[in-house]
Amino acid sequence: MSKLDDRISELGLVIPDVAKPVAAYIPAITTGNLVYTSGQLPTVAGQLPATGKVGAEVSAEDARKYAATCVLNGLAAAKSAIGSLDRITKVVKVVGFVASDPAFTGQSQVINGASELLREIFGEAGQHARSAVGVAALPLDAPVEVEFVFEFA
Repeated sequence: MSKLDDRISELGLVIPDVAKPVAAYIPAITTGNLVYTSGQLPTVAGQLPATGKVGAEVSAEDARKYAATCVLNGLAAAKSAIGSLDRITKVVKVVGFVASDPAFTGQSQVINGASELLREIFGEAGQHARSAVGVAALPLDAPVEVEFVFEFA
């Protein structure tokens, strides 16, 4: 087990198998010393825990937890591309999409679920640039989707 796998276990979390793409893309790709993940849905064992708009069918608190689940799926995708999570040296960028009820404006708080977990896992190397965007709909009616850029050695 790697050091990062140990840290994830200490947090009571598990890196899942790589989520199967739901369209014509691959889970992650590398260029230079960066690994880019495709957008990660909060699937658990291939299923979404909830569907619908945040601020309507899905609470902001639940969506925040789903954003953290996207981190685990993103790490699985990155690991599939680079072989070991211990190769990640920095979280560079996080882009979070929140399927939002028109009146909902708490997208940044929802995506904090992902940002805070990355800092818990990576420490200072988990601090990153970020966008949190409200959208009308996401694939499979998911409430959140998050993509990542990691630096690796």
